[in-house]
Amino acid sequence: MKYDFNKIEEKWQKYWKVNKTFHAQNPPLSGEMEGAPKFYVLDMFPYPSGAGLHVGHPLGYIASDIYARYKRHKGFNVLHPQGYDSFGLPAEQYAIQTGQHPAITTAENIKTYRRQLDQIGFSFDWSREVRTSDPSYYKWTQWIFIQLFNSWYNIDSDKAEDVETLIAVFKKEGNANVNAVCDNDIEPFSAEDWNTFSSKKQQQILLQYRLTYLAETEVNWCPALGTVLANDEIVNGVSERGGHPVIRKKMTQWSMRISAYAERLLQGLDKIDWTDSLKESQRNWIGKSVGASVSFPILSFSEGEAKAGSHTRVGYMTGGNNSHLLLERAKDMRTNPTVAEAALWEQLRNKKLNAKFRQQHLIGDYIVDFVCLDKKLIVEVDGKIHESEVEEDAKRTEILENDYFKVIRFKNEEVLGNVEGVLEKIKKELSQRESVKSDSHNSERIPPVRGIEAFTTRPDTIFGVSFMTLAPEHELVSQITTPEQKAEVEAYITATAKRSERDRMADVKTISGAFTGAYAEHPFTKEPIPVWIGDYVLAGYGTGAVMSVPCGDQRDYDFAKHFNIPIPNIFNLFGNKGSSKNYPPSEGLGEEAFTEKSGFVLKNSGFLNGLPYKEATKKVIQELEKLGQGQGKTNYRLRDAVFSRQRYWGEPFPVYYVNGMPQMIDDEHLPIKLPEVEKYLPTETGEPPLGNATVWAWDTNTNTVVSNELVIPTEGGTTDEESHNGIYPLELNTMPGWAGSSWYFNRYMDANNTEEFAGKEALNYWKDVDLYIGGSEHATGHLLYSRFWQKFLFDKGVVPVDEYAKKLINQGMILGTSAFVYRAGLQIVNEDDYPDELVSELSFIKNVFISEENRDLLKIMVNPRTKDPDDLEFLKKKNRLVDFYIELGRKIAKEKYNIDSIGFNKNIFNIIKTHADVSFVNASNELDIEAFRNWREEYKNAIFIGESGQVLPLGEDLGGAFKVSREVEKMSKSKYNVVNPDDIVSDYGADSLRLYEMFLGPLEQYKPWNTAGITGVHNFLKKLWKLYHQGENGSFHVTSSPPSEGLGEELKTLHKTIKKVQEDIENFSFNTSVSTFMIAVNELTAQKCTSKEILEPLLVLISPYAPHIAEELWSKLGHSGSISTVPFPEFDASHLVESSKNYPISFNGKMRFTMELPLDMSKDAIEKAVLEHEKTQEQLAGRTPKKVIVVPGKIVNIVG
Repeated sequence: MKYDFNKIEEKWQKYWKVNKTFHAQNPPLSGEMEGAPKFYVLDMFPYPSGAGLHVGHPLGYIASDIYARYKRHKGFNVLHPQGYDSFGLPAEQYAIQTGQHPAITTAENIKTYRRQLDQIGFSFDWSREVRTSDPSYYKWTQWIFIQLFNSWYNIDSDKAEDVETLIAVFKKEGNANVNAVCDNDIEPFSAEDWNTFSSKKQQQILLQYRLTYLAETEVNWCPALGTVLANDEIVNGVSERGGHPVIRKKMTQWSMRISAYAERLLQGLDKIDWTDSLKESQRNWIGKSVGASVSFPILSFSEGEAKAGSHTRVGYMTGGNNSHLLLERAKDMRTNPTVAEAALWEQLRNKKLNAKFRQQHLIGDYIVDFVCLDKKLIVEVDGKIHESEVEEDAKRTEILENDYFKVIRFKNEEVLGNVEGVLEKIKKELSQRESVKSDSHNSERIPPVRGIEAFTTRPDTIFGVSFMTLAPEHELVSQITTPEQKAEVEAYITATAKRSERDRMADVKTISGAFTGAYAEHPFTKEPIPVWIGDYVLAGYGTGAVMSVPCGDQRDYDFAKHFNIPIPNIFNLFGNKGSSKNYPPSEGLGEEAFTEKSGFVLKNSGFLNGLPYKEATKKVIQELEKLGQGQGKTNYRLRDAVFSRQRYWGEPFPVYYVNGMPQMIDDEHLPIKLPEVEKYLPTETGEPPLGNATVWAWDTNTNTVVSNELVIPTEGGTTDEESHNGIYPLELNTMPGWAGSSWYFNRYMDANNTEEFAGKEALNYWKDVDLYIGGSEHATGHLLYSRFWQKFLFDKGVVPVDEYAKKLINQGMILGTSAFVYRAGLQIVNEDDYPDELVSELSFIKNVFISEENRDLLKIMVNPRTKDPDDLEFLKKKNRLVDFYIELGRKIAKEKYNIDSIGFNKNIFNIIKTHADVSFVNASNELDIEAFRNWREEYKNAIFIGESGQVLPLGEDLGGAFKVSREVEKMSKSKYNVVNPDDIVSDYGADSLRLYEMFLGPLEQYKPWNTAGITGVHNFLKKLWKLYHQGENGSFHVTSSPPSEGLGEELKTLHKTIKKVQEDIENFSFNTSVSTFMIAVNELTAQKCTSKEILEPLLVLISPYAPHIAEELWSKLGHSGSISTVPFPEFDASHLVESSKNYPISFNGKMRFTMELPLDMSKDAIEKAVLEHEKTQEQLAGRTPKKVIVVPGKIVNIVG
């Protein structure tokens, strides 16, 4: 009987669908599944593109399906669902081009995907299918967004809590004791303040605490696509889709405080079974760094900024372009104090008050006489000149006290006449003021000295700082840049905006920057430090500012060398011990920075001199905290996630705006469905596509979406809370692509629940994913965001676990084998003498294609005087091809440009390769010329020069094939190397496809596709089929009783196969299982096995890999149900115990034949049996051997 795979596969796919074979039960379990353990297998659901699947897409699905089927055989209640991540930019771009609604395009694409997935034989539970673009699904995405909006992160409890608990604290005690992950610039307020704030003011404050919030954010903006792009949607500085330029710009966006979960996301990696490489990529994305935050006061601000004390008076110097001179002025004043100042300083410096004071210290734009930074108390000693400066002194005091300093003043006479009384007053003030260090929360709240906050992992190197570098996007840049530097700085910022963050970080060779003209003050030396901007610093990482230590950081070093900035050396090496090959530059000389943390002590570093890394780090943090200019800190690279997209085809936000403030729509009114629009592009005024909707306003009276015309506008385009009619504008942005994919695994657990996210019983039963197989493209962003949402939902008591995937494997990739043809161009001698159009046309002759061999003829140079026969033949072919091109070039010059004489360089040709569709290429790499010509209009009259070196015009065969070259690349429609699984299934069957994809190599590796290779596994399936059809005329023939002879070998084959396949599946070594199947079938065929005892369990082993043929043969064995839940065969080791040995029989060391003898045979019996064997007698020819060497279980050697 013929193996009719098409008919068999269609039959069983229909059976599975009708009988709901793979539908998983939710509790309570019944029937065969009662009491069964659960096992949840997850795939990353696909985006349904118009191109459909290619053979690379099913790789991970086949692997997960094998494991799911295996677990069913093992008695598990297996959940293996599938759905579609169906919101996406391609459908929207198609809508822009054609006007067809993205929903229609998506639905058509899903039909194709479903057909393709079904025909490969996946055991998906389609009753749980989800689509992120289905309102019944994104209803719950909107619901999660609302939960995030209504939550804040409590650092004390280390979890998200309902915002109502925060409001209760505000009402009772203000925000003084609130320890939250929130915005940095929150002003302190009391309970009394909160209770008197307007509703709008309260909402604005709460937005600074909510886990999802509105903020002005630096984003990747693509003008051509009219939307913000995620980092992974940008390749080489342009959009992945369309290749459009991308710039950085600030926009008001929804964001999510994923940063609140940074440490938990990091720690969670320790309790899940993911690959080390995957965990490492997550750790790098989170980017935990331990170090210090340091404040560098700014010494100069540009004109136009509000500055304190703008009048220059005796004794005061204020801000301005020359204010870095304040430091020098302060030094002079410390050196030459007044008599009263000297007298008071003598008392203060001896710490008679148990407080540390600083003399003539810079605070903001002022030099104050004395200051205790710990208690933020300023002491001023005024001479007679201040009697005429009462108004200026009052203004100065007001500004300082606005920065939370207390200012007390004494006249010279008071200090000199009664210093003890002055000290008592100072002591009293100190006792009434709380230490900045006593309350870490308040210390964060009290604004530090106005300046640049920089995070560093190497605070020990602070004395090596010779400049500061800000990210070009840093908010301070516009404030501190001097007028002289403004044009240069703005030009640099504009240029930087055109580069993506990824490009900036990857480009370590290009050194660029601009000086702002401003200076910052070193915390310890008080020296002015120039402030630069450079694109190697990113605004979103850390504070967007770097304290640049060129002797200790290579990028700082390269920057300093490039711009001739001093490179002070602070490292004193002790030999080469503990250090790598790089050495610190010696006082500005050298070629490398010293980046080690050992092998040195510090020098030129003040109080840190002589200290190694650890001691110096601890010491400098202590001193920074004493100064109030820094503290030890743990920093994370992980930034809050932008959660807005300026697209139509995405989840609409359940948000409307009252007087400019966002309001959430109540859960009971969800989903808020996408409205109809006439255009899918942004509006002419720059609003997102939803700005084109005419029915997109929220009526709070009827809780429905109504016409925009009903919104009552007020000045500024908002609505007046006092007089509105209850109808408000809805949010115009949509959610990003990762919104729906951040929780779909939970929805699968109870996909048809219309009343809640998922039922508690289902969530508690399925709990988490036991095995998740996905592509490496999901290794960072998707996994990080989905883990964030899982942890949030866990905090809220929605899900039972805070990590959703216990085990995760990244599959590799099936690569395409691209086909290339070549085009050549001529180089004209003295090309400046000819028209540019002619030079351009001949440099790339578009309609002539040459094969790979002909390309080599033009590229390879051979000595024209050669005598070698092969070289002479090569030259003959080369000259013929060169003559052809030169003749063609002259013809073009004459006919199109009326040029009679033109010269060409015969040794230089421009070679350009062009993709050819692989469907035009046969197994011998020969191109179907006619198919290629018909592919595109521009190729219709193309000329092909084949392997014979002759022109093959218009399909005429002159005896030479045209061969393409092949290269392995990513399988992609744009590279025309896509292989459609429909064709493979049609020609070889789904089981062949499944086996071949596994056979190509280990799951995690990248491997090239070769259609020719599939014939091997297809022939194996034919052989398997034949094993069960050994009857007359190929009829089905399997015997019910075991044969009397040879069963031991057959059982041995079966059980070694059981053992190997089970081990392979458990270890995800699917490729080696295929080889094992082939060996088993070959052995059983050689053994002429027809025993049901052997062939029946063999089908169960093969079923996960080739389910269709297994089902068909299983039914032929007389079974009525599916093989899919039949118990997996048990391995019996006793069948692998060897009972005999095939001895090699050698004569004088040379093996002549073999003998099968029992393993328990004695040495004497072995010798006797061998000597009596007829082949031994033939070898001895009547001679008596001198010696017989017998090694039981190994060899027999007859000597003499």
